[in-house]
Amino acid sequence: MNAIQPNMMRHLATQWASALYGLTGGWMGSPPAAEGALPVNLGNYDYARTGPAVGKLQGIDQALVWVVVALLMWGMVMVYSASIAMPDNPKFARYTQTHFLFRHVVSIAIGFAVALLAFQVPMETWEKIARPLFVVSLLLLLAVLIPHVGKGVNGARRWISLGIMNFQPSEFAKLAVIIYAADYMVRKMDVKERFFRAVLPIGTAVALAGILLLAEPDMGAFLVIAIIAMGILFLGGVNARMFFLILGVLVMIFAMIIMTSEWRRERIFAYLDPWDMKHALGKGYQLSHSLIAIGRGEIFGVGLGGSVEKLHWLPEAHTDFLLAVIGEEFGLIGVLSVISLFLWLSRRIMVIGRQAIALDRVFAGLVAQGVGIWIGFQSFINMGVNLGALPTKGLTLPLMSYGGSAILLNLVAIAIVLRIDAENKQMMRGGRA
Repeated sequence: MNAIQPNMMRHLATQWASALYGLTGGWMGSPPAAEGALPVNLGNYDYARTGPAVGKLQGIDQALVWVVVALLMWGMVMVYSASIAMPDNPKFARYTQTHFLFRHVVSIAIGFAVALLAFQVPMETWEKIARPLFVVSLLLLLAVLIPHVGKGVNGARRWISLGIMNFQPSEFAKLAVIIYAADYMVRKMDVKERFFRAVLPIGTAVALAGILLLAEPDMGAFLVIAIIAMGILFLGGVNARMFFLILGVLVMIFAMIIMTSEWRRERIFAYLDPWDMKHALGKGYQLSHSLIAIGRGEIFGVGLGGSVEKLHWLPEAHTDFLLAVIGEEFGLIGVLSVISLFLWLSRRIMVIGRQAIALDRVFAGLVAQGVGIWIGFQSFINMGVNLGALPTKGLTLPLMSYGGSAILLNLVAIAIVLRIDAENKQMMRGGRA
């Protein structure tokens, strides 16, 4: 649906609904509303503009909330299951069995509190602060590289210690890029056919964020941010030739990054043959044990808590490879259930974005769809890595894996989507967003 012609689309939808009603004799529903009303059913909501304007937000998408809660609760159980044996490792000997579970629960609690605050912020305000928010994200990405400010783990500097949790600026950058790119497309709608005026500025901004991320290094976050920006450009109506040109340039950039890095090349080779002795004990170690875990689970799994691979065989089982533990303990049924939940969640968020665009709220619609791209693409990458379909990347499973910053920003993003949905419903009832 073209976001720039909502009035024309409403008119066409009214004509289509009228014709359908006439052909079916009314058995498919009530007559369509007048052209001043919203004539189409967008994602199971069909509100006509009747009565006085509604002065406050009414209700949230309960199905979306419950799916998010289900993923959080299942993730909490699996983080505990995957990390319960870690104190047996001398590296974590001073930790209790509930250490990671407790920190994960604290992260969820903080995330809920911040998400409630984010839900109170109107989309007009998010649009106004889009550019300052992106600048703050760049400053945080720069700060993490400063000695004694950024915290290094396993050779990577990706965190800033806040005492109760380690904050990862790359997660904040993902949300900031979504809001900035949506605002940018709204401001540049009139020049979207001109490459340098429409694409070069946002390309430069994303490239700057990418340089800072590669310096950490965090190629996985850079990949997600690049895909988010590309998706919003496409959904915002950028010329198709221009889009595929940008896509080609991005593919070349990532290919060059891989070719010029020996350890990244080794990851690709290990992905292609993880069972080779040279790779099985090196770069392919995690992948090979992830496949073993999923293979042990078969159809119905070995039962909750029965995983063997989490007993110091599979590194980072509670973060990047949580799906492998789910596969071992819940089997194919568990993996398919997780995939189904993320598929439904991503689709529902995209539908909310489409509703907003149909209501001529282009910025809000692009933000929602950007969040859908973020959660959908990152979960796809994480699942692909765990299942051996994609090379190993340091990306967590959204809403489920252990990680304070990721949980916090995921919940804030969901809260913004719920705000967009609530404002959509308010406009459908005749109120103002």
